[in-house]
Amino acid sequence: MATGPGLEPLVDQMISVITNDGRNIVGILKGFDQATNIILDESHERVFSTKEGVQQIVLGLYIIRGDNISIIGELDEDLDAHIELSQLRGHPLKPVIH
Repeated sequence: MATGPGLEPLVDQMISVITNDGRNIVGILKGFDQATNIILDESHERVFSTKEGVQQIVLGLYIIRGDNISIIGELDEDLDAHIELSQLRGHPLKPVIH
């Protein structure tokens, strides 16, 4: 996971965050601090299911504590726009066990 200055190039970029409890939150990185607490704008949670397509729950401006982050990754917006999330099925992620 990128931390501190490693996140600087991702500011104002669309990112995907996987949290320790298995949530997938997508949004525009607006800021972060030395504890990797992050601020996302225009964010939404993607909820995966094996029975129906991916649900997207609008969160808006959202703060995630650094100690609850497992993975941060840059999202390719062009590629992401071509994915039919309503047709995608998948098991929800399990929580991270330390």
